[in-house]
Amino acid sequence: MTSLLWYNVSDQTFINTTKETTPMNIIQYLLNIIQYLYQQNCWLLSFIYRYVPLKQWSFDDSHSPKYQKFKVDELPRIADLRQDWTYKDLIPYYEKRYGKKIRPISRRSDCDIPKDCSCPRCDAPMPFLYKNNGSKKQLLCKICNATFLPDVGRFSAAKLQCPHCGRALTPKKERKHFIVHKCVNPECPYYLNNLKKVDKTDLAEKYGKNKYKLHYIYREFTMDFFSMDLNSLPKNASSLKFSKHSTHIMSLCLTMHVNLGLSLRKTAHALKELYNVTVSHQQVANYCKTAAICIKPYVDRYPYEKNDVFTADETYIKIRGVKSYIWFIINAATRSILGYQVSDNRGVGPCILSMRMAFQNLKKLPEKFKFIADGYSAYPLAAIEFAKKFGNDFSFSVTRVIGLTNDDAVSKEYRPFKQMIERLNRTYKASYRQTNGFDNIDGANYNLALWVAYYNFLRPHKHAGYKVLNEVEMLQNADNMPAKWQILIYLGQQTILDMQKNKI
Repeated sequence: MTSLLWYNVSDQTFINTTKETTPMNIIQYLLNIIQYLYQQNCWLLSFIYRYVPLKQWSFDDSHSPKYQKFKVDELPRIADLRQDWTYKDLIPYYEKRYGKKIRPISRRSDCDIPKDCSCPRCDAPMPFLYKNNGSKKQLLCKICNATFLPDVGRFSAAKLQCPHCGRALTPKKERKHFIVHKCVNPECPYYLNNLKKVDKTDLAEKYGKNKYKLHYIYREFTMDFFSMDLNSLPKNASSLKFSKHSTHIMSLCLTMHVNLGLSLRKTAHALKELYNVTVSHQQVANYCKTAAICIKPYVDRYPYEKNDVFTADETYIKIRGVKSYIWFIINAATRSILGYQVSDNRGVGPCILSMRMAFQNLKKLPEKFKFIADGYSAYPLAAIEFAKKFGNDFSFSVTRVIGLTNDDAVSKEYRPFKQMIERLNRTYKASYRQTNGFDNIDGANYNLALWVAYYNFLRPHKHAGYKVLNEVEMLQNADNMPAKWQILIYLGQQTILDMQKNKI
């Protein structure tokens, strides 16, 4: 005889009975317990939904104030203070209309306003300028009543304004390649809206507001990344005038080093063991530099097929033990590498340079163009610079796949594109791993240029039916891989001659 605890579903009570233990009784008992626990779970979920404030559930990560720092604000308004008339036109006009001539300011003490300072609106010289707010250096023009700062007014007649409240932006920080401007208006609707999203307990902490990006911020770049040369390559490479070896030995070095992923020393060792050819590892490196100089112009200027979806990402490498970065941009349809760059920093500059390379030979972007990247803010900043430089033809927004899980609709839809570029990073890292890092940035440059040439023109891909991504007729006619490297060098030389002829 065994005592069993029965659950009465009708009045939600337990009944203690004494019965003989049978398999059917145990099964019934367990089913009743499961039903009871299920009802309890439903009640708890209903209670949480009604009475527990889960603010984080009300918006996804893209709208959370914690992720506001990853967002890039829109462009500011630009107010041009310049007018068609100057102080020379205004002085006689005021005299004729009001019968009183405007005279220079009679100062009671020495004035420290720079003599070359002038009003940005009417070009009035220093004798017509007041100190408007004492030590804060703001000046007031006596003729047109314009207020300005002397350091700004002397060099620029344009004023940056917040697009939300219209207040002038204040320069806060100067960095290497840009100046950070900020809207400090406490009544700005953009600031007040972001402030509402932040939890009050976080605001109560010391410097709680500094944890979040609440104000409108604009980065003004001081370097023109659109005038920089994209074809820079390492110096001190070897000549193609071979005194000891031949082009065939050079192409064997490229095949072993780039295709097979052997290190420089292992490549030299393999040539000695297989072909009884004595080549130092430094000579192998010099051959690679020479080949990179010849091949890179052809690879960069090749007319790749460019569809309406690009995806981009950056990954780190080591140069002398210090972190540097590789930037990749690929065509999602063909998987070809369209833009690439080596940089010693993770700023906007190298991102713009890789985009310039990817957008070559495009007069305008496709109608339904998509640019997919992660949550790093360099990509939308670069997109803004392209819109500023080229207008609506190159105006695009960045689709940002954030995180590792599909927690939002954007990630669910565009995660496969992000996985493409991540797979490319792993493929490159597999060839980079044997180097154990580079000795200098020139070595990273020539290694990347050769690897991109191999990836786009020589490597068979599963995506393309185990064919190369970009078929070139001359390469198809080659019998072996060393011959293909020689043909690539020849095509690169022809490209260089065409560039010199056309003065590109």
